[in-house]
Amino acid sequence: MAEAEIGIIGGSGLYSMPGFSNVQEERVETPFGQPSDAFVLGELEGRKVAFLARHGHGHRILPSELNFRANIFAFKKLGVERIVSVSAVGSLKEEHRPMEFVIPDQFIDRTVHRTATFFGDGIVGHVAFGDPVCATVAQAAADACACAGVVGKLGGTYVCMEGPQFSTRAESNLYRSWGADVIGMTNLQEAKLAREAEICYATVAMVTDYDCWREGHDAVTVEEIVAVLHKNAENACKVVKAAVAAMPRERNCACATAAKFAVLTQPDAIPAAAKERLKPLFGKYMGW
Repeated sequence: MAEAEIGIIGGSGLYSMPGFSNVQEERVETPFGQPSDAFVLGELEGRKVAFLARHGHGHRILPSELNFRANIFAFKKLGVERIVSVSAVGSLKEEHRPMEFVIPDQFIDRTVHRTATFFGDGIVGHVAFGDPVCATVAQAAADACACAGVVGKLGGTYVCMEGPQFSTRAESNLYRSWGADVIGMTNLQEAKLAREAEICYATVAMVTDYDCWREGHDAVTVEEIVAVLHKNAENACKVVKAAVAAMPRERNCACATAAKFAVLTQPDAIPAAAKERLKPLFGKYMGW
């Protein structure tokens, strides 16, 4: 199996990554089922990169249907140490305008139907998540925005909602009262699982619209939003390319050892099936 060091997750509007060389597709099997699609492996800016279209080819998978565990586990299996995730979001603040990017450093979970841990089924563990985003990857993304001539604001809170419906006006105003910056449907579970898998993770949130809180929102047409999506995707490709080029070769952040003391279950109580399933994640610490 081919390997990569940097992973890219493409969201709504970003289904491929131009500029790859030595391209090949790889379907990765995991103990958690099938990832969203085949991974596109290649070289970008001299780095080995793996690209995954989050919603699959043709955008066929709902946010709540995504197999987050399979996606992140597959990145781990490919050798990925850092992930740059790209996603479309609505803005909850006037200052975050459509076609601008936000690199959030906090999340609020409003989902109810999703599995967001590799633990369970006989093994209990916990990882710290107070700072859910890797500061190194986030800074590289912010610097890349500046390099690409795109407005990219470092820091902010991302509300992760269940969907697929968008917010009610009451919900949107509630999130605004909390001081949240953007709202989307996908990134929190990725961040949680990446932390358990000791993969550095950060999000490039591409603003498409002002959610429903802003007066006059209903005048915005679907066609206009789709046009913004396409423009955002063009900018995202430039930003991701620059971020990959600027990514440090060495990892000195806490993400790399986030699961060192995570497992609480007594070793002799862990089922053999759990050990086999999670060996790529925790085996080095548990002696499996």
